Amino acid sequence: MNDTDTAHPYEHLTPDLVMDAVESLGYVCDARVFALNSYENRVYQVGIDGQSPLIAKFYRPARWSDEQILEEHGFSRTLHDLGVSVVPPIEHDAGSLLSFDGFRFALYPRQGGHAPTLDNFDHLLSLGRALGRIHALGRVAPFQQRPELNTDTFARASYTFLLDKGFIPDSLREAYRTLGQDLIDRCDKVFASTRFNTIRLHGDCHPGNILWRDDAPHFVDFDDARNGPAIQDLWMLLSGDRAQQSAQLSEILDGYREFCDFNPAELLLIEALRTLRIMHYAGWLARRWEDPAFPHSFPWFNTERYWAEHILELREQLAALQEPALEVF
Repeated sequence: MNDTDTAHPYEHLTPDLVMDAVESLGYVCDARVFALNSYENRVYQVGIDGQSPLIAKFYRPARWSDEQILEEHGFSRTLHDLGVSVVPPIEHDAGSLLSFDGFRFALYPRQGGHAPTLDNFDHLLSLGRALGRIHALGRVAPFQQRPELNTDTFARASYTFLLDKGFIPDSLREAYRTLGQDLIDRCDKVFASTRFNTIRLHGDCHPGNILWRDDAPHFVDFDDARNGPAIQDLWMLLSGDRAQQSAQLSEILDGYREFCDFNPAELLLIEALRTLRIMHYAGWLARRWEDPAFPHSFPWFNTERYWAEHILELREQLAALQEPALEVF
């Protein structure tokens, strides 16, 4: 790609380029290329002549270093080799991280399935067992190249970016500034006062990254893998009121503890982690706003109504941070 080109890099990623990249590895495409639901990276299902389709993931330029991507690949591959239901990249003669015409990409086998049913306690038990196995490996040693999930990397960085770049409307700026600082201070205190071990995580373990098939969960997309507390990979599987969430988490932990110990002190981190995710998400949208896919897909972002609702959500989080931790049975 021409470095002087003012177009967004992904504008060069045409279907022809996608097929050329895949065929550079010896495959023969059948001209069926379907864009999948992905924004941070670009992901396509590519038809292969006489074979099952492949999933081609083209990494966002400059987001991760080669070393960080390969560390994620190695983690998922080791889990797969241990029999954990994850989908690692395909290893070729050139390795798992490939390059073509200025893009870095990886190929994956297609994994069918649907999101788990989170009000099905059998599903929750199976999810807990799988996450216990993932974290048993994650506890062996932390990532060396990938970052840590904490208040600085998720909340403070996003808060500073939004204020410095002028995303917050003038009418709401002071409310966001003071509220955001209060939340960051509160989250800092929660993390500082809670004892937990930092382990390797999936990092973005929401139901959309889990495919249920053959009565088992299959974990995909380790792109956000990083170091952090174990509860980060559990809390996004919870929904409903406090009683429902307690019952769900108890079932998950019943399966989890078959393979990995769980520190109940980490329950104190759930609302802090939820706060970090909310603040990070707003900052992520702002950082990616120059990518043409984002205004098209998120037209409601960066309006005065959006920021007013965002501030309201943050106020609700400030109240949630004062509540006691979930109880598990």
